[in-house]
Amino acid sequence: MANLLYVDNSNVWIEGMHVAAAKHGHAPNVWAAVQNRICDYNWKLDFGKLFAFAGGDRANVKRAALFGSRPPQNDSLWVAAERTGFEVVVYDRNVANHEKKIDTDIVATMIEDSYERVEVGKDEITGRRRCRLRACDREAQTARHPRARSFLGPRLQGLKETATKFVDLDPYLEHLGR
Repeated sequence: MANLLYVDNSNVWIEGMHVAAAKHGHAPNVWAAVQNRICDYNWKLDFGKLFAFAGGDRANVKRAALFGSRPPQNDSLWVAAERTGFEVVVYDRNVANHEKKIDTDIVATMIEDSYERVEVGKDEITGRRRCRLRACDREAQTARHPRARSFLGPRLQGLKETATKFVDLDPYLEHLGR
């Protein structure tokens, strides 16, 4: 079985900082960290560990795509992600400095790949969105308490219901960090 992996960099990074804040005593719990925007800025995502955790054996990964906003020119974030095996998809922020197009592109890419890359019955898509259009296995990996503003917030239960497997990333905070 091959894996296809889709990651929204901002959501993983922000949720990781919320979980780390609660774990290190900066907030009483994750939900309080989310509501009060308390982050542990010392927590950093390790792309290699994320790739191995979510994608499995490198030889079994058909596609690993990391979506996010264009960083400053002196930032090596995307270079590090590419070195670990991710295909990096970046978009410019809008004039208000907000991310745009990321969620839509993740969904569009997953749907496109479900027809062009997935072997139904053999491959598994790992991401944060529904993929009901094809009869493929769908694994959702996300933090237990997504940001209130996140599209996942009110729909987390729906995500769990449409996935054939659901993995809560909260217990793996230390493993996924560097």
